Amino acid sequence: MAVDTSQFRNGLKIELDGSPFVITYFQHVKPGKGGAFVRTKIKNLLTGKNVDRTFRAGEKFQEADVEQRQMQYLYLDGENLVFMDSENYEQLPIPADVVADARKFLKENTEVDILFWRGNPINIDLPSFVEVEITQCDPGLRGDTASGATKPATVETGAVIQVPLFIKEGERVRVDTRTGEYSERVN
Repeated sequence: MAVDTSQFRNGLKIELDGSPFVITYFQHVKPGKGGAFVRTKIKNLLTGKNVDRTFRAGEKFQEADVEQRQMQYLYLDGENLVFMDSENYEQLPIPADVVADARKFLKENTEVDILFWRGNPINIDLPSFVEVEITQCDPGLRGDTASGATKPATVETGAVIQVPLFIKEGERVRVDTRTGEYSERVN
């Protein structure tokens, strides 16, 4: 379906130069002299790069053929990660390069949102926070009590995060998947 600049809104997904983009910011501008235009910030859904673009008022674009489906991560099969559609239980192998950095905090049975463009998976959105177990970390040294002191710890998914000195092996912590930072200890 075609949309023009008067229908722009945050979150609208359009196709531009053969790639899907999502509008993250837009502003209609009507200068005193000359024609109106729309100033936008758009994010490429394939590369994740943000771009500033300006379009003439009334310019038309195709809506991107994207679909978001909730799926559950099942297991690693060689170079592919296997996900199951939560509605029809169909299993789908997705190459590791599509999963990219999301793999650091991906545990079995985790529910994720997968974005498809033209039927192919292009992006995976993890939940904002995940609970993981600390599998390896050094003990905090006595006397290392400066405020905000941290130490590296390896979690069950293999990712290394910075945690406070009082965290020990075997404890469960909540991690912010957007930043990869420790959030809190979980009982």
